[in-house]
Amino acid sequence: MGFSSDRRALNIIVNSLSKWQVKLIFALLAFSIIVAVIMFTQSLVEELIKREQQAVELFAKVTEDFLDMVETPTSSTDTDIYIFFIDEIQNAMINFPIVVTYENGEPYEPFEDWSLNIEFAPEMSIAEKRALVINILKKMETTYEPILVTDKDGKVISKVFYTHSALVDKLRFFPYIAIIIVAVFVIIGYISFNSSRDNEQSKVWVGMSKEAAHQLGTPLSSLLAWLEIIKFSADDPKSVLETTSEMEKDIQRLNTIATRFSKIGSTPEKENVNLSKLIDNVCNYFDKRLPHLGKKIEIIRSLDDRMFADVNVDLFAWVIENLLKNGAEAIEEKQGQIYIFMRVNPKKKIYIFVKDTGKGMTPKLKRQIFNPGFSTKRRGWGLGLSLCKRIIEEYHDGKIYVKETMPGKGTTFAIELPLKE
Repeated sequence: MGFSSDRRALNIIVNSLSKWQVKLIFALLAFSIIVAVIMFTQSLVEELIKREQQAVELFAKVTEDFLDMVETPTSSTDTDIYIFFIDEIQNAMINFPIVVTYENGEPYEPFEDWSLNIEFAPEMSIAEKRALVINILKKMETTYEPILVTDKDGKVISKVFYTHSALVDKLRFFPYIAIIIVAVFVIIGYISFNSSRDNEQSKVWVGMSKEAAHQLGTPLSSLLAWLEIIKFSADDPKSVLETTSEMEKDIQRLNTIATRFSKIGSTPEKENVNLSKLIDNVCNYFDKRLPHLGKKIEIIRSLDDRMFADVNVDLFAWVIENLLKNGAEAIEEKQGQIYIFMRVNPKKKIYIFVKDTGKGMTPKLKRQIFNPGFSTKRRGWGLGLSLCKRIIEEYHDGKIYVKETMPGKGTTFAIELPLKE
Protein backbone atom coordinates (compact mmCIF):
# COMPACT_ATOMS: atom_id res chain seq x y z
CA MET A 1 0.00 0.00 0.00
CA GLY A 2 2.92 2.34 0.77
CA PHE A 3 4.38 1.91 -2.70
CA SER A 4 0.99 2.48 -4.33
CA SER A 5 0.40 5.67 -2.35
CA ASP A 6 3.89 6.94 -3.23
CA ARG A 7 3.23 6.20 -6.88
CA ARG A 8 -0.12 8.00 -6.76
CA ALA A 9 1.52 11.02 -5.11
CA LEU A 10 4.23 11.09 -7.79
CA ASN A 11 1.60 10.83 -10.54
CA ILE A 12 -0.33 13.74 -9.01
CA ILE A 13 2.82 15.90 -8.90
CA VAL A 14 3.84 15.01 -12.47
CA ASN A 15 0.32 15.50 -13.83
CA SER A 16 0.06 18.91 -12.15
CA LEU A 17 3.05 20.13 -14.15
CA SER A 18 2.91 21.12 -17.79
CA LYS A 19 5.18 19.44 -20.34
CA TRP A 20 7.54 22.40 -20.56
CA GLN A 21 7.83 22.53 -16.76
CA VAL A 22 8.77 18.85 -16.63
CA LYS A 23 11.31 19.36 -19.41
CA LEU A 24 12.70 22.42 -17.60
CA ILE A 25 13.12 20.43 -14.38
CA PHE A 26 14.96 17.65 -16.21
CA ALA A 27 17.11 20.22 -18.05
CA LEU A 28 18.06 21.91 -14.76
CA LEU A 29 18.80 18.53 -13.21
CA ALA A 30 21.01 17.56 -16.16
CA PHE A 31 22.76 20.95 -16.03
CA SER A 32 23.42 20.52 -12.29
CA ILE A 33 24.93 17.08 -12.88
CA ILE A 34 27.15 18.44 -15.67
CA VAL A 35 28.36 21.33 -13.48
CA ALA A 36 29.02 18.93 -10.59
CA VAL A 37 31.06 16.60 -12.83
CA ILE A 38 33.11 19.48 -14.25
CA MET A 39 33.77 20.97 -10.80
CA PHE A 40 34.79 17.60 -9.36
CA THR A 41 37.12 16.91 -12.29
CA GLN A 42 38.64 20.38 -12.02
CA SER A 43 39.33 19.83 -8.32
CA LEU A 44 41.15 16.60 -9.23
CA VAL A 45 43.16 18.46 -11.88
CA GLU A 46 44.14 21.20 -9.42
CA GLU A 47 45.19 18.62 -6.83
CA LEU A 48 47.28 16.77 -9.42
CA ILE A 49 48.93 20.01 -10.62
CA LYS A 50 49.72 20.92 -7.01
CA ARG A 51 51.46 17.59 -6.46
CA GLU A 52 53.41 17.95 -9.69
CA GLN A 53 54.54 21.43 -8.62
CA GLN A 54 55.73 19.99 -5.32
CA ALA A 55 57.71 17.37 -7.24
CA VAL A 56 59.29 20.12 -9.39
CA GLU A 57 60.17 22.15 -6.29
CA LEU A 58 61.84 19.10 -4.76
CA PHE A 59 63.70 18.50 -8.01
CA ALA A 60 64.79 22.16 -8.09
CA LYS A 61 66.03 21.93 -4.48
CA VAL A 62 68.07 18.83 -5.22
CA THR A 63 69.41 20.48 -8.39
CA GLU A 64 70.37 23.54 -6.34
CA ASP A 65 72.30 21.40 -3.87
CA PHE A 66 73.91 19.49 -6.71
CA LEU A 67 75.08 22.67 -8.47
CA ASP A 68 76.40 24.00 -5.17
CA MET A 69 78.29 20.75 -4.67
CA VAL A 70 79.76 20.97 -8.16
CA GLU A 71 81.16 24.43 -7.35
CA THR A 72 82.38 23.32 -3.92
CA PRO A 73 85.15 20.68 -3.68
CA THR A 74 83.69 17.47 -2.21
CA SER A 75 84.15 13.73 -2.44
CA SER A 76 83.06 11.82 -5.53
CA THR A 77 80.93 9.60 -3.28
CA ASP A 78 78.73 12.54 -2.23
CA THR A 79 78.37 13.57 -5.84
CA ASP A 80 77.33 10.06 -6.84
CA ILE A 81 74.75 10.01 -4.03
CA TYR A 82 73.20 13.26 -5.27
CA ILE A 83 73.11 12.02 -8.86
CA PHE A 84 71.47 8.80 -7.66
CA PHE A 85 68.93 10.80 -5.62
CA ILE A 86 68.06 12.97 -8.64
CA ASP A 87 67.55 9.87 -10.77
CA GLU A 88 65.28 8.33 -8.15
CA ILE A 89 63.15 11.49 -7.98
CA GLN A 90 62.84 11.47 -11.75
CA ASN A 91 61.80 7.83 -11.90
CA ALA A 92 59.40 7.90 -8.94
CA MET A 93 57.72 11.33 -9.10
CA ILE A 94 58.22 13.05 -12.45
CA ASN A 95 56.48 11.89 -15.61
CA PHE A 96 56.12 15.29 -17.29
CA PRO A 97 58.59 17.50 -19.26
CA ILE A 98 61.21 19.53 -17.36
CA VAL A 99 64.03 21.71 -18.74
CA VAL A 100 66.82 23.23 -16.61
CA THR A 101 68.29 26.51 -17.92
CA TYR A 102 70.75 29.22 -16.97
CA GLU A 103 69.43 32.30 -15.20
CA ASN A 104 68.90 33.98 -18.60
CA GLY A 105 66.70 31.13 -19.85
CA GLU A 106 69.30 29.48 -22.08
CA PRO A 107 69.11 25.68 -21.72
CA TYR A 108 71.98 23.72 -20.27
CA GLU A 109 73.94 21.36 -22.49
CA PRO A 110 74.00 18.48 -23.11
CA PHE A 111 70.25 18.77 -23.50
CA GLU A 112 69.61 15.10 -22.69
CA ASP A 113 71.19 15.49 -19.23
CA TRP A 114 69.37 18.71 -18.30
CA SER A 115 65.86 17.85 -19.41
CA LEU A 116 63.33 15.19 -18.48
CA ASN A 117 60.67 13.36 -20.48
CA ILE A 118 61.67 14.96 -23.79
CA GLU A 119 62.41 12.54 -26.60
CA PHE A 120 65.42 13.23 -28.81
CA ALA A 121 65.80 11.14 -31.96
CA PRO A 122 69.27 9.53 -32.25
CA GLU A 123 69.88 11.13 -35.65
CA MET A 124 69.14 14.68 -34.45
CA SER A 125 71.98 17.22 -34.59
CA ILE A 126 72.80 19.56 -31.69
CA ALA A 127 71.14 22.45 -33.54
CA GLU A 128 67.97 20.40 -34.04
CA LYS A 129 67.97 19.38 -30.38
CA ARG A 130 68.41 23.00 -29.34
CA ALA A 131 65.55 24.12 -31.59
CA LEU A 132 63.33 21.43 -30.09
CA VAL A 133 64.17 22.46 -26.50
CA ILE A 134 63.70 26.19 -27.26
CA ASN A 135 60.28 25.47 -28.79
CA ILE A 136 59.26 23.48 -25.70
CA LEU A 137 60.54 26.25 -23.41
CA LYS A 138 58.33 28.81 -25.16
CA LYS A 139 55.27 26.68 -24.41
CA MET A 140 56.41 26.12 -20.82
CA GLU A 141 56.79 29.87 -20.24
CA THR A 142 53.11 30.41 -21.06
CA THR A 143 51.97 27.58 -18.78
CA TYR A 144 53.69 27.95 -15.38
CA GLU A 145 56.23 30.23 -13.73
CA PRO A 146 59.66 28.55 -13.58
CA ILE A 147 61.14 27.44 -10.25
CA LEU A 148 64.22 29.55 -9.41
CA VAL A 149 67.46 27.88 -8.28
CA THR A 150 69.69 30.15 -6.16
CA ASP A 151 73.14 29.93 -4.63
CA LYS A 152 74.02 30.48 -0.97
CA ASP A 153 73.91 34.24 -1.48
CA GLY A 154 70.40 34.11 -2.97
CA LYS A 155 71.56 34.84 -6.50
CA VAL A 156 69.57 33.10 -9.25
CA ILE A 157 71.87 30.66 -10.98
CA SER A 158 69.36 28.49 -12.78
CA LYS A 159 65.69 28.07 -13.67
CA VAL A 160 63.56 24.92 -13.83
CA PHE A 161 60.84 25.12 -16.48
CA TYR A 162 58.08 22.55 -16.55
CA THR A 163 54.60 21.76 -17.78
CA HIS A 164 51.96 19.39 -16.50
CA SER A 165 51.61 15.71 -17.36
CA ALA A 166 49.45 14.30 -20.14
CA LEU A 167 47.10 12.98 -17.44
CA VAL A 168 46.13 16.55 -16.52
CA ASP A 169 45.10 17.28 -20.12
CA LYS A 170 43.10 14.06 -20.24
CA LEU A 171 41.32 14.91 -16.99
CA ARG A 172 40.54 18.42 -18.24
CA PHE A 173 38.94 17.18 -21.43
CA PHE A 174 37.38 14.03 -19.98
CA PRO A 175 34.15 15.61 -18.61
CA TYR A 176 33.47 17.41 -21.90
CA ILE A 177 34.05 14.26 -23.94
CA ALA A 178 31.91 12.26 -21.51
CA ILE A 179 29.15 14.90 -21.67
CA ILE A 180 29.21 14.84 -25.49
CA ILE A 181 28.99 11.03 -25.54
CA VAL A 182 26.20 10.99 -22.96
CA ALA A 183 24.39 13.79 -24.82
CA VAL A 184 24.56 11.82 -28.07
CA PHE A 185 23.13 8.74 -26.35
CA VAL A 186 20.45 10.84 -24.62
CA ILE A 187 19.45 12.47 -27.91
CA ILE A 188 19.31 9.10 -29.67
CA GLY A 189 17.34 7.66 -26.75
CA TYR A 190 14.99 10.65 -26.69
CA ILE A 191 14.34 10.41 -30.43
CA SER A 192 13.81 6.65 -30.18
CA PHE A 193 11.53 7.05 -27.15
CA ASN A 194 9.48 9.77 -28.84
CA SER A 195 9.21 7.71 -31.99
CA SER A 196 8.16 4.65 -29.99
CA ARG A 197 5.70 6.70 -27.92
CA ASP A 198 4.22 8.35 -31.02
CA ASN A 199 3.87 4.95 -32.65
CA GLU A 200 2.23 3.56 -29.52
CA GLN A 201 -0.11 6.54 -29.26
CA SER A 202 -0.99 6.15 -32.91
CA LYS A 203 -1.86 2.51 -32.30
CA VAL A 204 -3.91 3.47 -29.25
CA TRP A 205 -5.87 6.14 -31.16
CA VAL A 206 -6.51 3.83 -34.10
CA GLY A 207 -7.47 1.07 -31.69
CA MET A 208 -9.75 3.39 -29.71
CA SER A 209 -11.56 4.50 -32.86
CA LYS A 210 -12.01 0.92 -34.04
CA GLU A 211 -13.04 -0.23 -30.58
CA ALA A 212 -15.58 2.60 -30.39
CA ALA A 213 -16.93 1.71 -33.83
CA HIS A 214 -17.13 -1.96 -32.85
CA GLN A 215 -18.78 -1.24 -29.49
CA LEU A 216 -21.31 1.15 -31.02
CA GLY A 217 -21.97 -0.99 -34.07
CA THR A 218 -23.94 -3.77 -32.39
CA PRO A 219 -26.55 -1.66 -30.54
CA LEU A 220 -26.87 0.74 -33.50
CA SER A 221 -27.52 -2.16 -35.86
CA SER A 222 -30.12 -3.46 -33.43
CA LEU A 223 -31.81 -0.06 -33.25
CA LEU A 224 -32.03 0.13 -37.05
CA ALA A 225 -33.57 -3.33 -37.08
CA TRP A 226 -36.08 -2.35 -34.39
CA LEU A 227 -37.06 0.73 -36.41
CA GLU A 228 -37.85 -1.47 -39.40
CA ILE A 229 -39.95 -3.73 -37.19
CA ILE A 230 -41.89 -0.73 -35.86
CA LYS A 231 -42.62 0.39 -39.43
CA PHE A 232 -44.19 -2.95 -40.24
CA SER A 233 -45.92 -3.31 -36.84
CA ALA A 234 -47.40 0.15 -36.47
CA ASP A 235 -50.90 -1.31 -36.19
CA ASP A 236 -49.92 -3.77 -33.43
CA PRO A 237 -49.54 -1.88 -30.10
CA LYS A 238 -48.28 -4.97 -28.25
CA SER A 239 -45.52 -5.57 -30.80
CA VAL A 240 -44.55 -1.89 -30.73
CA LEU A 241 -44.36 -1.99 -26.92
CA GLU A 242 -42.09 -5.05 -26.97
CA THR A 243 -39.92 -3.46 -29.64
CA THR A 244 -39.54 -0.19 -27.75
CA SER A 245 -38.56 -2.19 -24.65
CA GLU A 246 -35.75 -3.82 -26.63
CA MET A 247 -34.79 -0.45 -28.09
CA GLU A 248 -34.51 0.91 -24.56
CA LYS A 249 -31.99 -1.84 -23.72
CA ASP A 250 -29.89 -0.94 -26.75
CA ILE A 251 -30.02 2.74 -25.84
CA GLN A 252 -28.87 1.87 -22.31
CA ARG A 253 -26.04 -0.12 -23.88
CA LEU A 254 -25.06 2.91 -25.98
CA ASN A 255 -25.08 5.05 -22.86
CA THR A 256 -22.85 2.52 -21.06
CA ILE A 257 -20.38 2.53 -23.97
CA ALA A 258 -20.28 6.34 -24.06
CA THR A 259 -19.74 6.43 -20.28
CA ARG A 260 -16.85 3.97 -20.51
CA PHE A 261 -15.01 5.91 -23.20
CA SER A 262 -15.58 9.22 -21.42
CA LYS A 263 -13.85 7.87 -18.30
CA ILE A 264 -10.68 6.82 -20.14
CA GLY A 265 -8.11 9.55 -19.50
CA SER A 266 -10.01 11.12 -16.60
CA THR A 267 -10.17 10.23 -12.91
CA PRO A 268 -13.20 7.96 -12.63
CA GLU A 269 -15.26 7.84 -9.45
CA LYS A 270 -15.10 4.60 -7.48
CA GLU A 271 -17.58 3.04 -5.12
CA ASN A 272 -17.49 0.13 -2.72
CA VAL A 273 -19.30 -2.73 -4.46
CA ASN A 274 -19.85 -6.44 -4.10
CA LEU A 275 -17.51 -7.86 -6.75
CA SER A 276 -19.36 -11.16 -6.87
CA LYS A 277 -22.62 -9.51 -7.95
CA LEU A 278 -20.85 -7.21 -10.43
CA ILE A 279 -18.99 -10.10 -12.07
CA ASP A 280 -22.14 -12.25 -12.11
CA ASN A 281 -24.08 -9.50 -13.92
CA VAL A 282 -21.36 -9.28 -16.57
CA CYS A 283 -21.37 -13.07 -16.97
CA ASN A 284 -25.16 -13.07 -17.35
CA TYR A 285 -24.91 -10.40 -20.07
CA PHE A 286 -22.19 -12.39 -21.81
CA ASP A 287 -24.17 -15.63 -21.61
CA LYS A 288 -26.70 -14.05 -23.99
CA ARG A 289 -24.00 -13.09 -26.49
CA LEU A 290 -22.11 -16.41 -26.57
CA PRO A 291 -24.59 -18.24 -28.85
CA HIS A 292 -23.90 -15.65 -31.58
CA LEU A 293 -20.29 -16.89 -31.78
CA GLY A 294 -21.48 -20.25 -33.12
CA LYS A 295 -19.94 -22.14 -30.22
CA LYS A 296 -21.24 -23.85 -27.13
CA ILE A 297 -19.27 -22.11 -24.41
CA GLU A 298 -20.16 -22.37 -20.74
CA ILE A 299 -19.13 -19.77 -18.16
CA ILE A 300 -18.56 -21.56 -14.84
CA ARG A 301 -18.51 -19.26 -11.79
CA SER A 302 -17.11 -19.75 -8.32
CA LEU A 303 -17.74 -16.41 -6.65
CA ASP A 304 -17.69 -15.16 -3.06
CA ASP A 305 -20.41 -12.73 -1.87
CA ARG A 306 -18.19 -11.50 0.98
CA MET A 307 -15.65 -9.73 -1.24
CA PHE A 308 -16.00 -5.96 -1.61
CA ALA A 309 -13.66 -3.50 -3.34
CA ASP A 310 -13.55 0.14 -4.43
CA VAL A 311 -14.02 0.07 -8.20
CA ASN A 312 -15.54 2.05 -11.01
CA VAL A 313 -18.43 -0.20 -12.02
CA ASP A 314 -18.46 0.70 -15.73
CA LEU A 315 -14.71 0.34 -16.27
CA PHE A 316 -14.29 -2.79 -14.14
CA ALA A 317 -17.21 -4.45 -15.94
CA TRP A 318 -15.45 -3.57 -19.21
CA VAL A 319 -12.33 -5.41 -18.03
CA ILE A 320 -14.29 -8.56 -17.17
CA GLU A 321 -16.10 -8.35 -20.54
CA ASN A 322 -12.78 -8.13 -22.39
CA LEU A 323 -11.33 -11.11 -20.54
CA LEU A 324 -14.45 -13.20 -21.21
CA LYS A 325 -14.42 -12.12 -24.86
CA ASN A 326 -10.73 -13.05 -25.21
CA GLY A 327 -11.38 -16.39 -23.56
CA ALA A 328 -14.31 -17.14 -25.87
CA GLU A 329 -12.31 -16.20 -28.99
CA ALA A 330 -9.36 -18.32 -27.82
CA ILE A 331 -11.57 -21.43 -27.82
CA GLU A 332 -11.28 -22.80 -31.35
CA GLU A 333 -13.36 -25.92 -30.75
CA LYS A 334 -17.15 -25.98 -31.05
CA GLN A 335 -17.46 -26.13 -27.29
CA GLY A 336 -15.42 -25.12 -24.27
CA GLN A 337 -15.47 -23.60 -20.81
CA ILE A 338 -14.51 -20.33 -19.21
CA TYR A 339 -13.93 -20.50 -15.45
CA ILE A 340 -14.10 -17.39 -13.32
CA PHE A 341 -13.34 -17.71 -9.62
CA MET A 342 -12.21 -15.56 -6.69
CA ARG A 343 -9.74 -15.93 -3.83
CA VAL A 344 -8.51 -13.73 -0.98
CA ASN A 345 -5.13 -13.91 0.78
CA PRO A 346 -4.03 -12.83 4.30
CA LYS A 347 -2.51 -9.63 2.87
CA LYS A 348 -6.01 -8.32 2.11
CA LYS A 349 -5.72 -8.91 -1.62
CA ILE A 350 -8.59 -10.10 -3.79
CA TYR A 351 -7.64 -12.39 -6.66
CA ILE A 352 -9.98 -12.84 -9.62
CA PHE A 353 -9.01 -15.57 -12.08
CA VAL A 354 -10.43 -15.98 -15.59
CA LYS A 355 -9.40 -19.29 -17.11
CA ASP A 356 -10.30 -20.61 -20.56
CA THR A 357 -9.83 -23.94 -22.31
CA GLY A 358 -8.60 -22.27 -25.48
CA LYS A 359 -5.44 -22.52 -27.55
CA GLY A 360 -3.12 -20.90 -24.99
CA MET A 361 -0.07 -18.76 -25.71
CA THR A 362 3.64 -19.13 -26.31
CA PRO A 363 6.09 -17.34 -23.95
CA LYS A 364 6.68 -14.72 -26.67
CA LEU A 365 2.96 -13.95 -26.98
CA LYS A 366 2.67 -13.83 -23.20
CA ARG A 367 5.28 -11.03 -23.05
CA GLN A 368 3.53 -8.98 -25.76
CA ILE A 369 -0.13 -9.55 -24.94
CA PHE A 370 -0.62 -6.25 -23.04
CA ASN A 371 1.22 -4.06 -25.58
CA PRO A 372 -0.99 -1.49 -27.37
CA GLY A 373 -1.61 -2.52 -30.96
CA PHE A 374 -0.62 -6.15 -30.43
CA SER A 375 -3.21 -8.71 -31.50
CA THR A 376 -3.17 -12.38 -32.41
CA LYS A 377 -6.27 -11.93 -34.57
CA ARG A 378 -5.91 -11.14 -38.27
CA ARG A 379 -8.20 -8.11 -38.09
CA GLY A 380 -7.74 -7.32 -34.43
CA TRP A 381 -6.53 -3.92 -33.25
CA GLY A 382 -4.90 -5.07 -30.01
CA LEU A 383 -6.50 -2.59 -27.65
CA GLY A 384 -8.67 -4.66 -25.31
CA LEU A 385 -5.99 -6.07 -23.01
CA SER A 386 -3.91 -2.88 -23.00
CA LEU A 387 -7.03 -1.00 -21.86
CA CYS A 388 -7.63 -3.67 -19.21
CA LYS A 389 -4.10 -3.14 -17.91
CA ARG A 390 -4.53 0.61 -17.74
CA ILE A 391 -7.94 0.38 -16.05
CA ILE A 392 -6.75 -2.07 -13.38
CA GLU A 393 -3.29 -0.66 -12.68
CA GLU A 394 -3.79 3.10 -13.08
CA TYR A 395 -7.39 3.52 -11.96
CA HIS A 396 -7.74 0.73 -9.38
CA ASP A 397 -4.18 0.40 -7.96
CA GLY A 398 -4.24 -3.28 -8.82
CA LYS A 399 -2.45 -5.71 -11.11
CA ILE A 400 -3.44 -7.79 -14.10
CA TYR A 401 -1.23 -10.44 -15.64
CA VAL A 402 -1.15 -13.86 -17.27
CA LYS A 403 -0.87 -16.31 -14.38
CA GLU A 404 -0.31 -19.37 -16.52
CA THR A 405 -0.62 -20.40 -20.14
CA MET A 406 0.57 -23.12 -22.45
CA PRO A 407 -0.09 -23.78 -26.13
CA GLY A 408 -3.08 -26.11 -26.38
CA LYS A 409 -3.78 -25.93 -22.63
CA GLY A 410 -5.60 -22.62 -22.26
CA THR A 411 -4.79 -19.39 -20.43
CA THR A 412 -5.45 -18.03 -16.95
CA PHE A 413 -5.59 -14.27 -16.38
CA ALA A 414 -5.29 -12.92 -12.84
CA ILE A 415 -6.51 -9.63 -11.38
CA GLU A 416 -5.30 -8.37 -7.99
CA LEU A 417 -7.28 -5.74 -6.09
CA PRO A 418 -7.09 -4.33 -2.55
CA LEU A 419 -9.79 -5.88 -0.34
CA LYS A 420 -12.33 -3.45 1.13
CA GLU A 421 -14.08 -4.80 4.20
